[in-house]
Amino acid sequence: MQKPDQVYVSYIRSTPQKVWRAITEPEFARQYWCANVNISDWKKGSKWEHVEDGNRAEVYVTGEVLESIPPKRLVLTWADPDARADQSRVTFEIEPIADMVRLKVIHGDFQSGSEMAGKVAGGWPLVLSSLKSFLETGKGFENWAALKTCGSAA
Repeated sequence: MQKPDQVYVSYIRSTPQKVWRAITEPEFARQYWCANVNISDWKKGSKWEHVEDGNRAEVYVTGEVLESIPPKRLVLTWADPDARADQSRVTFEIEPIADMVRLKVIHGDFQSGSEMAGKVAGGWPLVLSSLKSFLETGKGFENWAALKTCGSAA
């Protein structure tokens, strides 16, 4: 039986362009995502990787860009490089509402028996809270070690 989609919605006092850049540009992602970065040219069909920023030798997540409509929508496959068969799909929907943005992250298409589903269920709330904090205050979460999630799949 396929696991249901995980859906996370955040309202962020920001612009669609800044939210897009925070997701796709390493200099922003490292400030809220456990000092890790997302690397790609973000074109449909391109490879993307979520990597340790320091040396980029440690790849935590990899996949393919399925859809890229800046600054509105980004769709990616998502897999641990050591367990590619456990691939899933992530959709970022970025919608302006008045003086804020609604960021909707849909993580789904999990394989039957997916370990990734459990990993990201704990990761996305922390990452998205840190993203919101970073965009609204200029400072994301710093003490990831206390959260015991750095290096996990989300």
